[in-house]
Amino acid sequence: MTTPATRSAARPGDLADDLARARAAVNEVIVDKAEVVDLAFTALLADGHLLIEDLPGVGKTTLAQALSLAVGGNWQRIQFTSDMLPADIVGISVFRREDEQFEFRPGPIFANVVLADEINRATPRTQSALLEAMSEGQVTVDGHTHLLPQPFFVIATQNPLDLTGTYPLPDSQLDRFLLRLSIGYPSEAEERRLLTEPDRRSMLASLEPVLDPERVTQLIGAATALHVADPVLDYVQALIAATRSHSAVAAGLSTRAALALIQCARAHALVLRQDFCLPDNVKQVFPALAAHRLQPVAESGLDGADLVNEILEQTPVP
Repeated sequence: MTTPATRSAARPGDLADDLARARAAVNEVIVDKAEVVDLAFTALLADGHLLIEDLPGVGKTTLAQALSLAVGGNWQRIQFTSDMLPADIVGISVFRREDEQFEFRPGPIFANVVLADEINRATPRTQSALLEAMSEGQVTVDGHTHLLPQPFFVIATQNPLDLTGTYPLPDSQLDRFLLRLSIGYPSEAEERRLLTEPDRRSMLASLEPVLDPERVTQLIGAATALHVADPVLDYVQALIAATRSHSAVAAGLSTRAALALIQCARAHALVLRQDFCLPDNVKQVFPALAAHRLQPVAESGLDGADLVNEILEQTPVP
């Protein structure tokens, strides 16, 4: 039997086994999307936040829920709507007549994992309630700062084509998301399997936590400790430089984005049970990290994904 004491003294191999079991649990629910699941865990272990953007009905919310359940800890789902206010997310101070003092009542953002469903249906004012939380792990209400539980992981979903009643995420909000993923359609064989088997969402009811906040914190530390050799750093710098010199890019990636790319590559290597980071890890995470941060020149006719593909093709891998 595993006790809290033995869990806190877990060996690296035990952590890797737990992570593998968590990945397997999510892959049981989300079929034929192992690379997407790996990138979702990469965002978690890189101590960032995840935006899942895709068409309706391809499993955005199911992936977010499966990941939330497998990670464990306290998690909350916030269904974003146009009439939602910032206080509905962060909480509110209520006056107590009996002792004539204000009492803070925390909102649903006070959780280890927060599922922000259809985030772009809320107004920019309400979206901004997440900025401080996602960048600093705290919220400020009526001049008082309240720390959020750690680790703190936001998984947001949005539909890129449903523009009626939605508000585009501003650049400052997009930058808070370490990775942006799309799930896409399943293969023909896997879609046939989905058509003949029970609804995958029914599996969520029996999905038990594999990790916990302490385990996740240890895994984040293990990812940060992975070695990054000079050739990998050379490749990161070459990619960042390419975004700044590309004629179709209005604004290239910042130094903060370069640091995030290294941390994501480390986390991706840990997810794949590697002992060190490789250039291929950088290449695998670069599209999910860069596409929503790059600003194309309007006249180019390109989008972020097109720019990423061109930059990867033109930048040699060490």
